[in-house]
Amino acid sequence: MLRGRPAAAGALAALAVASALACRRGGSTAAEPAGPPPVTLAPENVAIVTARTLQSGPELSGALRAKRAANVRAEVGGAVLEVFAEAGQQVREGQPLARIDAAVLQESLLAARSGVAAAKNNLQVAEANARRARTLAEAGAVATQQAEQAEAQLEASRAQVADAQARLAVAEQQVGKTRVKAPFAGVVAERQASAGDIVAPGAALFTVIDPSRLQFDASIPAARIGELRPGARVDFTVTGFDRAFRGEIERVNPAVDPATGQVRVYVDVPNADGRLISGLYARGRVATRTETALAAPATAIDEGTTPPTAMRVADGRLEKVAVEIALRDEVAGQIGLRGGVKEGDVLVLGSARASLAEGTPVKVAERDAPREGPHKQD
Repeated sequence: MLRGRPAAAGALAALAVASALACRRGGSTAAEPAGPPPVTLAPENVAIVTARTLQSGPELSGALRAKRAANVRAEVGGAVLEVFAEAGQQVREGQPLARIDAAVLQESLLAARSGVAAAKNNLQVAEANARRARTLAEAGAVATQQAEQAEAQLEASRAQVADAQARLAVAEQQVGKTRVKAPFAGVVAERQASAGDIVAPGAALFTVIDPSRLQFDASIPAARIGELRPGARVDFTVTGFDRAFRGEIERVNPAVDPATGQVRVYVDVPNADGRLISGLYARGRVATRTETALAAPATAIDEGTTPPTAMRVADGRLEKVAVEIALRDEVAGQIGLRGGVKEGDVLVLGSARASLAEGTPVKVAERDAPREGPHKQD
């Protein structure tokens, strides 16, 4: 029994040492602090750098208007009896738009017709008198002076017929003007009169436009005027549409507005489908430079630093990288980059870029796959 005690004591001591070492190793592992969880970035908060064809040039802003527009006004006064067209309605050239009371003008027309008939009767009498006087003068039965007077009366009667016919033509034109007609094929943009209104000559009745061809009336800083030329392509966006449109510079105003320092530019815009409408605000640029480059959305670049920087996702963390801007495509909302990034890099956009610090662990959430509809059971 006594001889066994030293062996047992040694075994217990060895066990105690091993336990102490194990506790020491375990305690060291448990004491290490755990890292912060990664921030999850939604797919709409990141963009992938890709090679794109970008364009840049002077920016334009202004409004669209119809190149062909007419303010249809009353040419005669009176009461509006009928209105045949409404705003937004398509009309043909010469199609009646409204009718103005022609009662007074009809009386003038009848009087003019009577005047023509009376003048023609007087002319017939004057012609007969002139022939008779001419015959008698040749026979010596009357003085030559009487024949000359008959000829003068004949000329006066002819003038009276011409005057009466002119008055009749004017009366007919005035009656015709009581039917207001479309000056060309297009769309009624505005109706300013209603049945029952009393209008005076010159009163606005309708506005008719041709929507198939619009004009972008834009302004550009005078310092960029040297970059413009007729026929240059213009890409622009319009309020209310999520796509870009295209036109060509038709002409450039030769004078600078002294109040704004801007030059007016007139851009021809085809609109065969009629999607664009007059009066919309438009913004775009003249495509004076085209280049293929690595591109990223403008919100991915912080241009408030020198040089500009971007926040890139690399190995699960954010790193700030300096970039070199090649060109800006304002219409596409893209910035072309020469250095600092490579194709396929993931950049953080907008508010996420501004709110996260360099070195933050992140992960990018995958886009949700489109859900399939319920399968039809047999």
